[in-house]
Amino acid sequence: MKRIVILISGSGSNMVNIAEQCANQRIAGLVVAVIANKAGAAGIKKAEALGIDTAVLSHRDFESRESYDQALAALVEEYQPDVVVLAGFMRILTADFVQQFQGRLLNIHPSLLPKYKGLNTHARALENGDTEHGVSVHFVTEELDGGPVVLQAKVPIFPGDTEEELQQRVHEQEYRIYPLVVHWLCTDRLRLTAQGAELDGQLLGASGYAAEDD
Repeated sequence: MKRIVILISGSGSNMVNIAEQCANQRIAGLVVAVIANKAGAAGIKKAEALGIDTAVLSHRDFESRESYDQALAALVEEYQPDVVVLAGFMRILTADFVQQFQGRLLNIHPSLLPKYKGLNTHARALENGDTEHGVSVHFVTEELDGGPVVLQAKVPIFPGDTEEELQQRVHEQEYRIYPLVVHWLCTDRLRLTAQGAELDGQLLGASGYAAEDD
């Protein structure tokens, strides 16, 4: 049973989903800790209600990004994680942090990477008149939202869609594909190599594994 640490900044909806999937044995892992960088993160109370150890390490208490990430890495290591999951963790991580957890650090991003890296992805998709949008799960590397994609799911954009409607459609796919990728990593089916992400020994393409093919 692999040990999972989840980092959050807000509501923790993906965290709760992953924790519940672990409890239901759909993920071969156990969430051993949830760490937030904001004291008011609603996900902390949700994690406590699920009986998960929690910690808050506020970035506001540190003078630099580097000093914060050093403390965060030390805190994460206390839980001896096999997998570290970013679930709405709204921080750009330093190279040292990423390298320390290389190959066991996952993120979910609300766009079809490499399209729309960064923030406000739903608004950008609508403003550009896109007909489809989606979500990507990827390994974290030193490049922001640039690590090898493991799995993507697409959603349609309908005429007249609001940002909130599109966001909800994307969230539904997030809850479907993130636990699957975490399970792949926990069962050693997934690994990060010098060439990119490999699933069952097969190198994945730039768009990862298509969710609809599963």
